[in-house]
Amino acid sequence: MLTEIPALLSENEIIAIRERLATAEWVDGRQTAGSQARQVKRNLQLDDDSVLAKELRDFILRKLGSHPTFLSAALPCSIFPPRFNCYEHSGAYGLHVDNAIMTLPDQRLLRSDISATLFLSAPESYDGGELMIEGSFGAQSVKLDAGSLILYPSSSLHEVRPVTNGRRQAAFFWVQSMVRETHQREQLFELDQAIQVLSVDRGADDHEVRRLSALYHNLLRSWSVTA
Repeated sequence: MLTEIPALLSENEIIAIRERLATAEWVDGRQTAGSQARQVKRNLQLDDDSVLAKELRDFILRKLGSHPTFLSAALPCSIFPPRFNCYEHSGAYGLHVDNAIMTLPDQRLLRSDISATLFLSAPESYDGGELMIEGSFGAQSVKLDAGSLILYPSSSLHEVRPVTNGRRQAAFFWVQSMVRETHQREQLFELDQAIQVLSVDRGADDHEVRRLSALYHNLLRSWSVTA
């Protein structure tokens, strides 16, 4: 399932981030790629240890932690802290799948269930740069407005097409979900969204709304793994 979260960041927040990235020092993105991905990766990344990267990372994590759609769709147990990349001058990232197990900064291991890209550049400001994600219905092209987020299964083959003009900047990260199976997360997300709509229409104290809420929590209890 691909889940789009529009306007995670406001226009003013995007402007402020882009102003700070305009003077940032970028390094070769292959430094953080695995042995296979290194062969197809041509981009730049912000140094993870830089003060700017740490400040922007913390800001995005705070936004994620208070966003109801992200929390409902991802059911996060752990989040690999966001990194920042830049594609220009025909930079691209060829077809690959993300590593299954990653090491967090505190040396804990994270299972990558969900991959995420937060677009920071306006789509009209660069040519190419589409995020292509392969799924059961073929490849889907994703090129969102600045400030919007896309979530997709980390098991998906995906690529970033060459940026032939302009500059594409984005934040990216991975999530270990409390619910490991993609189809179970999808069902819980759809159920939760339906409950939210019915709660507005009928009120949270409606008997059927309470029954559906109980079903949601019992399924989550059955399917979740938090350690």
